[in-house]
Amino acid sequence: MELTLYNSYTRKKELFTPINDKRVTIYACGPTVYGPGHIGNGRSAIVFDTLTRLLRYKYEKVIYARNITDVDDKIIKSSKDEGISVSEITDKYTKQYHKDFEQLNVLPPDIEPFATDHINEMISFINELISNKNAYISDSNVLFDVSTFSEYGSLSGRKVEDMIPGSRIQVASYKKGSSDFILWKPSKENEIGWESPWGRGRPGWHLECSTMIKKHLGETIDIHGGGEDLTFPHHENELAQSKCCNKKNLSNFWVHNGLLRIDNNKMSKSLKNFVLMKDLLKDYDGEIIRLAMLGSHYRQPLIWSDDLISQSKKTINNLYNSIKDLDSNIDVNNCKPDDKVLEALHDDLNTPKALAEIFSISKNISKSKNKDDLVKSLIGSANLIGLLKHKSTDKMPKQKLTKEIKSLIKQREIARQNKDYKESDKLREILLGLGVEINDT
Repeated sequence: MELTLYNSYTRKKELFTPINDKRVTIYACGPTVYGPGHIGNGRSAIVFDTLTRLLRYKYEKVIYARNITDVDDKIIKSSKDEGISVSEITDKYTKQYHKDFEQLNVLPPDIEPFATDHINEMISFINELISNKNAYISDSNVLFDVSTFSEYGSLSGRKVEDMIPGSRIQVASYKKGSSDFILWKPSKENEIGWESPWGRGRPGWHLECSTMIKKHLGETIDIHGGGEDLTFPHHENELAQSKCCNKKNLSNFWVHNGLLRIDNNKMSKSLKNFVLMKDLLKDYDGEIIRLAMLGSHYRQPLIWSDDLISQSKKTINNLYNSIKDLDSNIDVNNCKPDDKVLEALHDDLNTPKALAEIFSISKNISKSKNKDDLVKSLIGSANLIGLLKHKSTDKMPKQKLTKEIKSLIKQREIARQNKDYKESDKLREILLGLGVEINDT
């Protein structure tokens, strides 16, 4: 099957052809570890984990890198607020992200580069830009000169002239142009920093990904991913500095996932309308959250709600119940994905359509004479997108007896006492969908 992906650079779906089909490269922007991650961070991790799983099914070797930003103004502020060192902050929250991602069944990347391990490479990268006259030094800062790159704005679709701020917006005195961006900035006294040809300081945020991609994956990669909020300025700046340094395109495909929204507003820590992954994972199994994320197409915004997570919980339990007592002797290595599921995923990672096919397989199991084949197809298809990782009888997703569940159990008790067995059976099915099985004795 041919894989098509929407390329943010060309603004259309294109046939994906890797540079080398024996070594496919994908890089996704990872977390800035200054605090616990919210579920918006989880969505991006799940999207690119799912894409990487599909690529690995299709190609012989896939190298997936996802970075950790461990030097940043927010990290320095968090260090001061919590009264511990920057390294303690980054270590603490890196571990939290790893724990959250593992529970969401997000596989570890092949390469997880940390920004602070690549300071020498960043300094060399900046030196190359200065020698090419694409960067300049001003007040101990080093900045990229946007005027030297005529293609600036090509990824985001913005024109440089439209980016010029109004008269009320003050442009930093050390900038030649308002769109110029920091490559290296001086560190204040008692702040984290490194020695450089321009004085003690630290790298700008946009620089790290370009540098780490070049070192670990090459000057041009197959796919660069991240949330759509990174398109500008982060990815726009990466594209510009990499092309000026390497004289090559940084990535052949730019893939961006839509953002999570609550009450039609972008979910973000700055708006204080976020849900932390660690808090959600206390109440819901990671598979339930993963299913909720995959139920919408990755490029579309995802409206987060209690109804969404509640429905996902019912659906996951229905999937497990459909194979209960049928999967105990099945080897997952012999479970292949259904062709219709593969077709959906090859069409720009259409997970809603793939899930519809998975649900159809699940519903047909009880009616089929050849249940084993359908069970294998269901497991193979679900595993490909990171679902049904447990044996149905081994570990069902954690559930709590909520007020809703207790009320339904009581209603069913009353129905049985009144010998209303039709209503009793109906309530039993509803409870089963919620992951509660009742055995009458």
